[in-house]
Amino acid sequence: MNYKDFGLRSIEEKDLEIILGWRNSDRIRANMFTDHIITMEEHRSWFERLQKRQKDIYLVFEYNDYPVGIVNFIEMDSQIYTYKWGFYIGEEDVPKGLGSIMGFMGLKYIFKKCNKCKVKGEAFVFNEASINFHKKLGFNEEGYFPKYVLKNGEYKDVILFSLSREDWIKNKPFIRDRVFQNKEIFKDA
Repeated sequence: MNYKDFGLRSIEEKDLEIILGWRNSDRIRANMFTDHIITMEEHRSWFERLQKRQKDIYLVFEYNDYPVGIVNFIEMDSQIYTYKWGFYIGEEDVPKGLGSIMGFMGLKYIFKKCNKCKVKGEAFVFNEASINFHKKLGFNEEGYFPKYVLKNGEYKDVILFSLSREDWIKNKPFIRDRVFQNKEIFKDA
């Protein structure tokens, strides 16, 4: 693997079918706050709304020019430059570690674009992979919300994470080494 094997690009209409397949998979829906099966009509409506929301950013993550995941940043508060992010690797048969690379690249993208921003993330307390993912990428645990989301007829607890641009800049070399496991080919990431 080489850093040039990976890329981020804006979502296009041609991506809708593959993203819908990912989003409706049991593996992805199990960890989403909204977990119903989405119809293509709903999905197209979402995409149309997305085209009008200029401040929200939805990116396809590619590995060897093939879409494998998605990362997004939704503006929560323009006054304090806060974004809420979401992400998932949709493809199942990909090399281990691509999610961390996608997360790193997404954060690098948003913090380059926005000089004062803060990114917030949320994870169910049962989603240890997401909790560890946030910590690996330098996020701080900012809050705990008991019984925050109704899922499968039960209220579930959620952990809130945040990462400021200042913390990202300060810790980026360490985060990069953690994500890319000190591989020399990623030194320019």
